[in-house]
Amino acid sequence: MALALAHVLELPGKMRLSKEDYLTVQRIYYPGFTIGGVAEPIGTLLLLLLLFLTPANTIAFWLFAAAFAAMVIMHAVFWLVTQPVNNFWLKDAELKGLGERFFSHDPFGGHRSETAAKPDWTMLRDRWEWSHAARAALGLLAFILLVTAVAL
Repeated sequence: MALALAHVLELPGKMRLSKEDYLTVQRIYYPGFTIGGVAEPIGTLLLLLLLFLTPANTIAFWLFAAAFAAMVIMHAVFWLVTQPVNNFWLKDAELKGLGERFFSHDPFGGHRSETAAKPDWTMLRDRWEWSHAARAALGLLAFILLVTAVAL
């Protein structure tokens, strides 16, 4: 949740940037946020483990199940909405190590056609920024559900 929330806190300032400034700022996230993003699938798997260790048909079980669902949806938003825009922003960037491996992965198994129309940069910006707002809301929901389940 912390990384998505960090993006949300930047949103008002980034929405005022010119195209050139915005594209320059986007490059600061790699590889740091890529490395930090590893925590998200690990957290999702740990929630699943917690779900299996909790007696069924208890309030805690259903709260853990809802937290797990929120984390799965959060992760899906990344792969289906955010990552394709990341790949577009970074298609000409020279990345090394983990960032290179991560951003060379196309979750859809295809490649952009050279003849395809290029989307408007503000549409991509809005998609990227608001997908992180949705991810932060889902992460916060998962966190609240988890804390509530543990507190019971």
